[in-house]
Amino acid sequence: MKFIIITGLSGAGRTLALRVFEDHGYFCVDNLPPALIPKFAELCSQSIRRINKIALVIDIRGGGFFDHLFESLKTLKSMGYTYEILFLDASDEVLIKRYKESRRRHPLALDRRIIEGINLERKKLDPLKANSDVIIDTSHKTPAQLKEEIVRRFIETEKEPGLLINIVSFGFKLGIPLDADLVFDVRFLPNPFYVDELRPLSGNDPQVKDFVMKWPESQEFLDKLLDLIQFLIPYYIREGKSQLVIAIGCTGGRHRSVAVANELAELLKKQGHKVIIDHRDENDSRGEKSEP
Repeated sequence: MKFIIITGLSGAGRTLALRVFEDHGYFCVDNLPPALIPKFAELCSQSIRRINKIALVIDIRGGGFFDHLFESLKTLKSMGYTYEILFLDASDEVLIKRYKESRRRHPLALDRRIIEGINLERKKLDPLKANSDVIIDTSHKTPAQLKEEIVRRFIETEKEPGLLINIVSFGFKLGIPLDADLVFDVRFLPNPFYVDELRPLSGNDPQVKDFVMKWPESQEFLDKLLDLIQFLIPYYIREGKSQLVIAIGCTGGRHRSVAVANELAELLKKQGHKVIIDHRDENDSRGEKSEP
C-alpha cells in the first residue's frame, strides 16, 4: 500500500493536487487527522475492495491534531507501508492575491491580517517542508501546469497504462453526452434506417456494420479520425488527462454511430489502448421514429 501525503501552504493548490491523484485511481481523503492515519491504513488493508494507492491531504486545519503527524508517519512506516510527502508552496504575494480573489479567510487569520496567518503557517510547516520528498512552488504555475508536474513526478513513475478511452455512440435527437471531450457527427454516411431489412437491427449486427462501412467515405472518415486521435493522445497524457471520452453520433444512435464506434474501438485496441465502449441510445426507440 502506497501513501501520498499532500500538504503545504493554504492556497498553494492542495485541493487541485488531490483531484489529480483521484483522477488516477487513488483513494483520496481530505483533512484526515494525522493520529488516524495508522488506523485508516489498517482499515484499508482489511477492505474487500483492493485499495493500494492512497492520497491524504494533511494540513494545519487539523489544529492540535497536526502536531501528531510525524509520530503517525513513523507508525505507518513500522507497519510496512511506504509514503511520500508532497509539499506545495507559493510566495506570500501570490497567496494573498489568491485569498483576496476567492474572498475566503485564511485558517490561521480569522481575527488577524492574511499575511500574519501565512507567516504563522510557514513557521508551523517548516519541519514538515524540511522532510518532504517533493516540493512544488505553485507561484507561477497555472492549474494545468501544476497538474502536469504532479503527473510527471508521481503518476508516470508508476508505469500505469496510458489514457483510458471511452467511446460513446449516441443519437443527436436524444442529446450530446455531457461528459464528451470530442464529438463526431456521422450523419453524413448512408443511413441503414431506409433499408427495410436493416431498420430493425442495430450497428452491432454484421449486416448493418457491413452496410455502413462499405462506402469509401466511411473508410476515409475512420482513417482520418484514427489519425487525429493518435495525434491527440500523447498531448492529453502530457496534460495529465486520465480519461478521454469520444462521442460518435448519428440521428437516433442505433445504426451508423454504433457501427463506427465499434470499428474505432477495435482499431484503438489493436494499438494497445485501453478502450471502453458504450452504446448509449442503441435500444432507445425515441430516436428512431423518423430518421432523416
